[in-house]
Amino acid sequence: MKIAVIKYNSGNVQSVLYALERLGADAELTDDPELIRAADKVIFPGQGEASSAMRYLKERKLDQVISDIKQPFLGVCLGLQLLCEHTEENDTECLGIFPVKVKRFVPENSQEFKVPHVGWNELENLADNPILKDLPANPFVYYVHSFYAELSEFTIAQTHYIHDFSGILHRDNYYAIQAHPEKSGLVGEKILENFLSL
Repeated sequence: MKIAVIKYNSGNVQSVLYALERLGADAELTDDPELIRAADKVIFPGQGEASSAMRYLKERKLDQVISDIKQPFLGVCLGLQLLCEHTEENDTECLGIFPVKVKRFVPENSQEFKVPHVGWNELENLADNPILKDLPANPFVYYVHSFYAELSEFTIAQTHYIHDFSGILHRDNYYAIQAHPEKSGLVGEKILENFLSL
């Protein structure tokens, strides 16, 4: 099984590659449209800033490649946000796979809530979905983000921080997780394993 990990100007790619390696997966970091199209599975990771990431994708026509993908596709962190319609981060139009808005966290109580949201938090209201198969009760995952996707019909797991937001999204062959599965211990490993089994 060939896995393409989309290369664009974002951080945190190496830890995703290590996590896939631990699962015995053959993953290649690439921004070559043909290699991405030929892969069995595609992962779209990232930490970084939305407008510069979208600029990189458009310059290389990767926005079109991502929109046309037919195989299982997983966005991670910034990858989830870029798959949405629009983000408040520098007022950026995104890929629109999920017709969902991405908003900035505004702390209601700065003593209790810090932005960015960093740390472990629970996935709640899990849908019956193959990517969530065999997760433990009350699964915790690791977050680092200042922006969040609103709840929608495509939300298959949610998390509460300041308010409820989409922890995991699913539409057709597209999946996306706001947390970092590669930093989320056995729960994150299971989510990645489930994705690779789709």
